[in-house]
Amino acid sequence: MIPLTRERVRELVAGTLLESIGDTPLVPLRRIGAGLRGELWAKLESFNPGGSVKDRAALWMVLDAEQRFDLDGRTLLDATSGNTGVALAMVGAVRGHRVELCMPDKLSPERRRIATAFGACLTLTDPLAGSDGAILTARDMAKDSRYVYLDQYSNPANPLSHEATTGPELWTQTDGRVTHVVAGVGTSGTVVGLSRALRPNGVRIVAVQPDEALHGIEGWKHMPSAIHPALWDEALADEHRTIGTDDAIAMTKRLAREEGILSGPSGGGAIAAATEVAREREGVVVALVADGGERYLSTPMWER
Repeated sequence: MIPLTRERVRELVAGTLLESIGDTPLVPLRRIGAGLRGELWAKLESFNPGGSVKDRAALWMVLDAEQRFDLDGRTLLDATSGNTGVALAMVGAVRGHRVELCMPDKLSPERRRIATAFGACLTLTDPLAGSDGAILTARDMAKDSRYVYLDQYSNPANPLSHEATTGPELWTQTDGRVTHVVAGVGTSGTVVGLSRALRPNGVRIVAVQPDEALHGIEGWKHMPSAIHPALWDEALADEHRTIGTDDAIAMTKRLAREEGILSGPSGGGAIAAATEVAREREGVVVALVADGGERYLSTPMWER
């Protein structure tokens, strides 16, 4: 088996839509960042073809599965809070694989419809059990040999995608000036991969979680009350911060109205935490904005 590298992935997807994954814009937040000690920047992952940062991990997990398993006649399976499911459905459509997704039955209609538009089959799980309920359902389904369970929460290809692409992109885009990177914790693959890529260069990694178990920041986990992803190692972050749902939503609206950036609530949460960091310290503070706001327009966040 040939190990996956950035060059190998580019070779495998050359000439397809999937080669446009990555190399997303890094933009300064001039109005929200005005008056802060540090510079405030946003990495806009909505510019990936599937609309979120999860395109990176989905691509690498599928390519890894192609190398390790005979996928003929089998279905790729995973649990998702939304964006990974959309990304897997898109990658599966391009690579010719069937995809089945376990999702909590509380997600915005937009994300469910996008995933099914790409051809994925959905198994909706107890909305009160959240992403943990979807994980337990997927684990049970994975006992059937018809499935190849990708398990984004423990799959090494998830953080590897960020170690090989997201981290090096940030280093190049800032000419090595980046001092802090702020990202939310969901599967934790983004934080783990960024840490491996950037901490050796002296960059401080700031991991952000919701401040309580019952929260409205889709894609993030409140680790004290959730099933811990096997990938997660809190020692890989230099700082741990929490953000409330109301603060995340307020910043999401500010991003749209002051910077022209339409993001999901997790993007607002990451920017809110990064603003705290830039208020306290000098340097170049980058927040990862995981997705775009179009897939949340039907939620109460935009009703007023």
